Amino acid sequence: MDSAGLGRAYDELLAELAAGGFAPAPPGQLGAEQIVAHLVANDELMIEATEAVLAGSPYAYYDLETMHRPQVDALVAEFGDLDALDARLRTTSSRLVALVDRLGPAAGTPVDTHLREGYDLVVDGPLPWGRVLDLHARVHLPKHRAQLRMLRVAE
Repeated sequence: MDSAGLGRAYDELLAELAAGGFAPAPPGQLGAEQIVAHLVANDELMIEATEAVLAGSPYAYYDLETMHRPQVDALVAEFGDLDALDARLRTTSSRLVALVDRLGPAAGTPVDTHLREGYDLVVDGPLPWGRVLDLHARVHLPKHRAQLRMLRVAE
């Protein structure tokens, strides 16, 4: 797994977040706060999984894409506002990238993985952890960066 690629994906998403100016989400979609809360929670799970891989412990990773809206809203309420969520995402993303730097050959460790990115990507079984991290960098983070961009109010 290329930690530099993961770092770039986070940098691009965080730059989109820093640009601000987000409108409320259309009905049934996540707003900027909910998107960032989802990413924070997902980072925390990926940190746990990466630490388990580094320790040689079994781990199952479940993406939070299917997380219920009330759970996302509870995270938003816990952090209070978009600035606090942004700060937390910067912390979790930095920690994850630092852990990925340490993976080396352990990136090939199979992890029982359950994730869904719309209809385009469904994983329900063992996958090398480095591949899951690669999908996170190349598919998951850009998807949410695009969602944030679409929420920006036209100037």
